[in-house]
Amino acid sequence: MNNSIYPCLTLKGKVAEAADFYIQSFGEGKIIQTSPFVILIELSGQKIMLLNDGPSSSPNASISFMVVSETAEETELYWNRLTGGGKVFMPLDSYPWSVKYGWVEDKFGVSWQLYTGSKNDFPQKFSPSLMFTGANAGKASAAIHFYTDLFPQSQIEGVMEYSEGEGDTPGFVKHAQFRVKDFVVMAMDSSADHGFAFNDAISLVVNCNTQAEIDQYWQQLTAGGGKEIACGWLVDKYGVSWQIVPEKLGTLISDQERGQRVMNELMKMKKLVIADLENA
Repeated sequence: MNNSIYPCLTLKGKVAEAADFYIQSFGEGKIIQTSPFVILIELSGQKIMLLNDGPSSSPNASISFMVVSETAEETELYWNRLTGGGKVFMPLDSYPWSVKYGWVEDKFGVSWQLYTGSKNDFPQKFSPSLMFTGANAGKASAAIHFYTDLFPQSQIEGVMEYSEGEGDTPGFVKHAQFRVKDFVVMAMDSSADHGFAFNDAISLVVNCNTQAEIDQYWQQLTAGGGKEIACGWLVDKYGVSWQIVPEKLGTLISDQERGQRVMNELMKMKKLVIADLENA
């Protein structure tokens, strides 16, 4: 399982509860790292970071997670667990694209699209789905090319566009699937007035092996209207948040002897410098 890119959910004060909830809801899960600031869980072999600090914004449906099940029974099981205290966006039903599908926001504000289909078509159990709406509506196609041009092991696997009379602007992306660093991501346009946009409550973490890799991603993702934030965080020109971090960061921070010194050094940085963290 490729975990060089994985999502981070900011859920202040709720990370322990959320970790248990997601492991119970989806099964095949475990906690792989825990600290006061971060709990890292694994679901079906995929990493998800739960962050207890940082951004003050809350998750919204501009980034949801497509969850693929091979049977309607499995989809219903997830649905019954996730809807408790949550909100239904699209009811669990049969649709032209899936025999059993539903879109739900859970009690932590995180959105899930539960899809029944073949794992041959969707080899990744959990895939972030980016909704380009508001000022970003119509930019999904450009963003997909931007991301796949930037990252290695990338390809566009399929793009469906709206036709006349299908409920949105013809030519806008209805659904697309692509890979960056062999990690499956989905995207869509929506010109409806949703009242939300990308924010930093959900970010994508990119593990890097070298400083050159960090420098390249940082420079290109902040170009053209993106911005540097802090501690390895940035926002790209579409408003999507990324964390560009060294692969060894977790090891450095968890080192009992120098972990706090590494954190102190990290807090001073915007773009992370591996040598300075190693020498802390």
